[in-house]
Amino acid sequence: MIPERRFKVFDFTARELPQSDYSMRKYFFLIAVSVIVLDRLTKWAVATYIPLHDGLTVIPGLFQITHVENRGAAFGLFADSTFVWKNSHIMNTTTIGLSLILGGATGNLWDRVVDGRVVDFLHFYLGSYSWPDFNIADSAIVIGAILLVTEILFAKSSSQAVKSSS
Repeated sequence: MIPERRFKVFDFTARELPQSDYSMRKYFFLIAVSVIVLDRLTKWAVATYIPLHDGLTVIPGLFQITHVENRGAAFGLFADSTFVWKNSHIMNTTTIGLSLILGGATGNLWDRVVDGRVVDFLHFYLGSYSWPDFNIADSAIVIGAILLVTEILFAKSSSQAVKSSS
């Protein structure tokens, strides 16, 4: 007996109207470009309006917007990741997750290449417990990774996918 899929995050498939690979790819790029633009704007605003190592309290005892610079080592993603485009007529959890990761990685890579550092400004803490500062790009990478893990954990088996498509 094949177990029933318990959870489905996103599955935006082309309905009755056929969509070309190009028309769906624009959505993947739109997600990635939106993350890059939002990341660039927020980093610019923080670097412009908040002095280095200073911050603004948003929720006392829990959240601050701070200005710190991260000069840590850069990392590489997507060296061999072209599979997202092979089924580019479908927008699902995998393609959204990869688009978020692409946008976030590009935003941080941009900072590393142009400035040699990444501006981090979101600071969450609870009493003396503090999470390291991060930015929009980091958030997009983490959300994208969570979507990918969710898709892996709750994905249909290949036999279920074949059965439901017939």
